[in-house]
Amino acid sequence: MLRSIMGKTFRLLGYTLQYGCIAHCAFEYVGGVVMCSGPSMEPTIQNCDIVFAENLSRHFYAIQRGDVIIAKSPSDPKSNICKRVIGLEGDKVFTHGPSGYLKSHSYVPRGHVWLEGDNLKNSTDSRYYGPIPYGLIRGRICLKIWPLNDFGFLRDRPNGHRFPDE
Repeated sequence: MLRSIMGKTFRLLGYTLQYGCIAHCAFEYVGGVVMCSGPSMEPTIQNCDIVFAENLSRHFYAIQRGDVIIAKSPSDPKSNICKRVIGLEGDKVFTHGPSGYLKSHSYVPRGHVWLEGDNLKNSTDSRYYGPIPYGLIRGRICLKIWPLNDFGFLRDRPNGHRFPDE
């Protein structure tokens, strides 16, 4: 009797460990569901929208200008940020202050990206903390899941947003 209970317990533990490893690999390397909060990505992503972020792009260094990404916050490593990639390494990025009057330019160093929110007047982004290392990128948002009336792929560019080649 005890042998039977011990056998079932170890089998259950084995299955739990196997499925835990599979789930970890899926969330780490394939992707996962994320809730975005804050107004910095409006109108593309609203506060409390739920999106799917795929992680394969970051592993294959396939992040491109215009992609919306999830990254670890450089100012608070316990939180994530959702921003649009404006510049890749080597790009010259023209920056505008929140008021729109102060203009300057910066170069994105090797191994870094320049991030900005679509809502420039209400976004803490690379204009505040500078370019971020590529290693902080967690995934690329490719699909909006919730609310259902907005279900689908993200727009490539919001109206009026700029990129270095424009």
